[in-house]
Amino acid sequence: MRAAQPSRPGLRALARGFTLLEVMLAILLLALLLAGTYGAIRTAVRAMHSGEAAIDRTNRLRVAQEFVRHQVSRIMPLAFDHDSATGANFVFEGKRDLMRFVAPMPGYLSKGGPYVQTLEFAGSRRGGRQLLFTEAMLNGFDPNEKKSAREPSVLLDGIEDGRFQYRTIDEQGQLTDWLDSWEDPSITPLMVRIVVRMRADAQVQFPTMDIPLLLDVGARRALMPANSPQALMAAPQPGTHLQPGGRR
Repeated sequence: MRAAQPSRPGLRALARGFTLLEVMLAILLLALLLAGTYGAIRTAVRAMHSGEAAIDRTNRLRVAQEFVRHQVSRIMPLAFDHDSATGANFVFEGKRDLMRFVAPMPGYLSKGGPYVQTLEFAGSRRGGRQLLFTEAMLNGFDPNEKKSAREPSVLLDGIEDGRFQYRTIDEQGQLTDWLDSWEDPSITPLMVRIVVRMRADAQVQFPTMDIPLLLDVGARRALMPANSPQALMAAPQPGTHLQPGGRR
């Protein structure tokens, strides 16, 4: 028989493997590494979503500003209502929280002809206020009809407070102070100011907008004597609606 060879201590140590403590420490280190990696990825995803949301809020604000500026600057002195008692035509209605006027719509939204347009600061169900926009074609517009053909479009949300202001030229040819309401609906102002204070959770700021009217024929009529031939020629006759180009 072959004699048993004596075992070597080094071989037994290599064949023993890892202890339970060593395995648990390795698993713990791996878990910490995975947790750190997951936290970094989650932070990066949150930062990406936050950046996208900020860009979206800024774009919405910019689009609303550009649309409002485009529409208000192109106000036309066309009558959308008539007062049978005084014989006056209404070409512009301006209040602190509402403004109604006639202007062309952008080509991609228009069916042809001028539109009666309304900008209004109204309450929101979620709190705060909204800037709403409604439109209806001037041809066939009924001022006594309360409901518009379309639901109001929300141009801006998350508003704490907002107001419209108006400016014209006095009898001395000087610009007046900003007015919270427009007293003479038969003429248009020279400038419109829109002041908006956003809520803190909106995380955007709305700069004050001073918008001059490109077509201020109606406002200039205020500088003429009421009985002058120029004023009589510029003033629409009762019961008539001016069309673009001065046609009735």
